[in-house]
Amino acid sequence: MQPFTTHTGTIAVLADDNIDTDRIIPARYLSRVSRSGYGELLFIDSRKEDFPLNRKEAEGATILVVGANFGCGSSREHAVWAIQQAGFRCVIARATNDTPGFSDIFRQNAANCGLLLVELPPNSHEKLVAAGSGSTVTVDLPRQLVVIGGEQLHFDIAPSIKQTLVEGLDLIGTTLKHEAEIEDYERRHDAEIRPARSA
Repeated sequence: MQPFTTHTGTIAVLADDNIDTDRIIPARYLSRVSRSGYGELLFIDSRKEDFPLNRKEAEGATILVVGANFGCGSSREHAVWAIQQAGFRCVIARATNDTPGFSDIFRQNAANCGLLLVELPPNSHEKLVAAGSGSTVTVDLPRQLVVIGGEQLHFDIAPSIKQTLVEGLDLIGTTLKHEAEIEDYERRHDAEIRPARSA
């Protein structure tokens, strides 16, 4: 996976709440055998003439700003792939005391695939929405800051997810960090079962 440290790009604002995975990538596309080609299918059933991501100011955006409870519904990594393959490095959602920014399953799929999810409280999130699509934003993961117009907006993130994103490690890469311990365990395990086999 590509490591994520600091990224500066423009935002595309789609501030609706409760956007589910079927809206992100419809179920009829999930039977594809290839993992590529999903970017062009992102929100395909919603891409009407006035859809926010169709507007000129959203072109080339690399940071997607959404509402609360994004990625709810059924579990599908394809939703994360579609977002990434459409050019987005980060998704920023609004979180309240009652509603998280992202569904739990979508959050885990994003972490596994290297997509940074940022949750901001309503007052901070509103600053991005008010700035509008096309505004330049910097996301600083090590310092856990979203910076817009010189203003720094802090966000929280699980330390384990932060570390894997900064290091660019997927689940296999994270496991291979412990390769020496795994090999040591296997040697000891083999030594323990060998006498039992020969007895």
